[in-house]
Amino acid sequence: MSTLVLELRQGDLMVVNGAPIRFRNRARIELTAKARFLFGKQILPPEAADTPARRIYFALQTAYIGNEEERERGLEAARQLIGEFQAATTSNLASAMLDRALTAAEEDDCYTALKLARRVMRHEEAVLGIAPPSNARPAPEEMTA
Repeated sequence: MSTLVLELRQGDLMVVNGAPIRFRNRARIELTAKARFLFGKQILPPEAADTPARRIYFALQTAYIGNEEERERGLEAARQLIGEFQAATTSNLASAMLDRALTAAEEDDCYTALKLARRVMRHEEAVLGIAPPSNARPAPEEMTA
C-alpha cells in the first residue's frame, strides 16, 4: 500500500479505525497502513442527520468508521433507510446511486458508498431547497475544476 499524506488544521477532527482524534495544532500526518478514516467535513455529526439522505449517510459512516458492533448495526440501518428512501423517491438517479452505495458497503467499500451517499444528499438538498449541513464543504472528489 502506498502512503497517504494529510494536512489538518488546528481543531480538525479525524476518526481513524473508530477512534476520534482532534488536532490541537496544524499537523501533517502520513498513513502508512490501511485504515478506516474520515476527517474534517466528511464527518457528519449525529445531530446533522436530519433528512432521509443524511440519515443514510450517517448509517454508512457508522458502517465505515465504527467499531465492529457499530459497523454491523450501521450497515443494517443503511439497508433499511435505503429501502425506505427508494420506496418514497421518484428519482431513478438517486435510487440507482443508493443501490450502488449499498452494494459497495456490503463489499466493505464504505468510502465509495459514502461518496455516492454524499451525491444523494446534494440531490436531496436541491430538490427540497434545503441548506447543506452546517459542517459541509465539498470533499475533494466532489470538487470540479
